[in-house]
Amino acid sequence: MSDSSQAIEVEIVEIDGAAPIQKFENDGRASRPLPWKNRPVDFLGKLDRRWWPLWIFLGIILLALLLTVGLAVGLIMVIVKTLRRFIRAIMG
Repeated sequence: MSDSSQAIEVEIVEIDGAAPIQKFENDGRASRPLPWKNRPVDFLGKLDRRWWPLWIFLGIILLALLLTVGLAVGLIMVIVKTLRRFIRAIMG
C-alpha cells in the first residue's frame, strides 16, 4: 500500500440504539425453501390493510356475478326440461 491510500477497518457496534444487521456466510441451507408443511399460513396477514375494502367490494361483485350466472343457467335448464316434457307429451 502506498502512503496516499490507506484502508481503515472499523466495526460498527451500535447506531441510534439499534445493533447493525449482521451478514452471515451463506452455507446453502438458508436459500432452500422450506417444505409446505413447515411454512406458516399467513397469506391474509401479508395483504396491506388499506386494500381490504377493495378486496371485499370485488369479492361481493364476483359473488353476485357467480350467483347470477348460476341462476341463469338453472333457469335455462328448467325451461329446456319443461319444453322437452311438453313436446314429449304432445308427440306421444
